[in-house]
Amino acid sequence: MNTETLLKVNHLKAYIPSSKGEIKPVNDISFSIKKGEIVALVGESGSGKSVSSLSIMGLNAGAIKYRPDSSILFEGQDLLKLKEKELRKIRGNDIAMIFQDPMSSLNPVHPIGRQIAESIVLHKKVSYKEAKKTALDLLNKVGIPDAERRLNDYPHQLSGGMRQRAMIAIALACNPKLLIADEPTTALDVTIQSQILNLLRDLQKEFGISILLITHDLGVVAETADRVLVMYCGQIVEEGTVEEIFENPQHPYTKGLMDSIPSLYGPSKEILDAIPGVVPNPLELPNGCNFVTRCAFATEKCYEVSPVLEKHSSGTRVSCWNPLTKEALSENDRESAVIVT
Repeated sequence: MNTETLLKVNHLKAYIPSSKGEIKPVNDISFSIKKGEIVALVGESGSGKSVSSLSIMGLNAGAIKYRPDSSILFEGQDLLKLKEKELRKIRGNDIAMIFQDPMSSLNPVHPIGRQIAESIVLHKKVSYKEAKKTALDLLNKVGIPDAERRLNDYPHQLSGGMRQRAMIAIALACNPKLLIADEPTTALDVTIQSQILNLLRDLQKEFGISILLITHDLGVVAETADRVLVMYCGQIVEEGTVEEIFENPQHPYTKGLMDSIPSLYGPSKEILDAIPGVVPNPLELPNGCNFVTRCAFATEKCYEVSPVLEKHSSGTRVSCWNPLTKEALSENDRESAVIVT
């Protein structure tokens, strides 16, 4: 894998002014993505994953404000400082996105082939006839059967899995350097999910693109990603390689996510482990650590001082005063790290 950095997010602080105060869906996050790397951003709904991805694309500038020290550097260029006209040259060309719901993202009144060709004509300045040929090649690449006929189909004539493949074809139309996949398999059945993930991996290898995978499904992460960013309440609470995170999760929240996955091996549980409570209201965040009200390992310090993201002995970076290292926890402690509700 290339060690050259493609995207670098520095101290991203997004806020929404309201009559009750500032809502901070993303509160000071920093991360980078290398060329050819697949990075997964995981967390519950409401943790700030989608806002982070939309900020990279520049798709929520009207509703969300950013602090002056925030920056999103793509090949050294700060995307937050670009005007809409300049962003349009990058969006869909160098950076592309696969949205959660392909049915609401595709235009219902235009055939699939035309929607793919439109982006190619706009960014590559080629004829519509050439763009249509490229669109046909892309539909074949993403595994849509009878692609020549499907080129003229409308979104409602395609199944959910085929619509998602068409969305991937649109995203890949201009050979982007970065592909953002926001919950690309959420609405699909398990068999189609596996096919879409295999497709993303194959396309990543073929084109050498970087992928930011937004998901709450750790099973998807294990199959696909190189590195994992765990997000909670607008902050990254743990960061590491897939092996580091899965073998030794150090943040209680990460462990909670891991323990809530049903296992095919070992003794089956009648009741799955779950993280108690819910993600707090962004206007009513607790003092100290944001996870403190749901954590079985909270100490007095956790209620008073917010932890910082720093590197620990296992290799991961974790934002926790009491990281769950193998040395610190007995087997019994590990099993009770998350309260069963």
